[in-house]
Amino acid sequence: MKYVKFGNTGLKVSQICFGCMSFGSPKWQPWVLDEAQSLPILKKAWDLGINFFDTADMYSNGESERILGKFIKENNIKREEIVIATKVFFPIDKSGEQKTLFRNGVQNLVPNTYGLSRKHIMHAVEDSLQRLGTDYIDLYIIHRWDNNTPIEETMEALHDLVKSGKVRHIGASSMWAWQFAKAQHVAEMKGWTKFVSMQNLYNLLYREEERDMIPLCKDQLTTCTPWSPISRGILARAHEFADSTQIEGSSTRATTDPFAKQFEKELTEGDKETLRRVSEIAKKKDVTPAQIAIAWLLTKPYVSAPVVGVTKIENVELNVAATEIVFTEEEIKHLEGAYVTKAVQGALQ
Repeated sequence: MKYVKFGNTGLKVSQICFGCMSFGSPKWQPWVLDEAQSLPILKKAWDLGINFFDTADMYSNGESERILGKFIKENNIKREEIVIATKVFFPIDKSGEQKTLFRNGVQNLVPNTYGLSRKHIMHAVEDSLQRLGTDYIDLYIIHRWDNNTPIEETMEALHDLVKSGKVRHIGASSMWAWQFAKAQHVAEMKGWTKFVSMQNLYNLLYREEERDMIPLCKDQLTTCTPWSPISRGILARAHEFADSTQIEGSSTRATTDPFAKQFEKELTEGDKETLRRVSEIAKKKDVTPAQIAIAWLLTKPYVSAPVVGVTKIENVELNVAATEIVFTEEEIKHLEGAYVTKAVQGALQ
């Protein structure tokens, strides 16, 4: 496993960030693995050299964090050797069910149980620390932008967490570039902690981030940790989606994940040509299409580690092997050449 500098910080992370959304409780989503299924996969990732693990308080309503914490404790992993990222914004449903993965219905939730107010952030971080079984979080990420809270309140609360020692660095996730710029500007003007990373939707089938967000991140020396690097599995099955108008789901997640259904529905002819090219180069290099998609992201200097999740243990080794794939300039141009502008996605407002 290769390790890289995490943006403009001294932190070193594996080039694969291990996404833990798949671990928790099938009660939350039917494709999620329970504790017994999750722990061996986490161990495999660790044994292969992955030291960067990404979760969120809302993943399985806290179960993902708890399982990650249990894995760390049971394997006697030294805290300084593992990098933990978790997120705050969404509510947690004590019943364990998924009430709102996205924003629909937020207005009907109990006040102060979601968002980026100082009250919610301070409450949420304590709960995350308890579930993870740790004294601090390496990277605390705001999961979305909060239109109902002044950004000054959010940034000061996050700054106070860093100064208290409960958080080492802060990051952000999908939002408009102007929102991210505003947050960074507020922090700079007030002398508060700035975001060191942006976790945005970015892959070979969705490159709208290259227009505004990525240029901003490059200018501000902010690293990117893209989510959905294989577009909810579509890039992993490139040859199938490239040549068919309708594909039967090959997994529980493919047939039940709302994002997967949305991505499949919105495939364009340009996307299908991209998928053909991914399949072509994968065959040429004797690797999988998913590995090509991950390796392409790693050619971008502004990407430190894409967030890659799995539900099958055999895919962990394949994802790690993707870090060894090398492209020629011609191959990169070929992979990117069929892209056509599309509507903005990524749970933005």
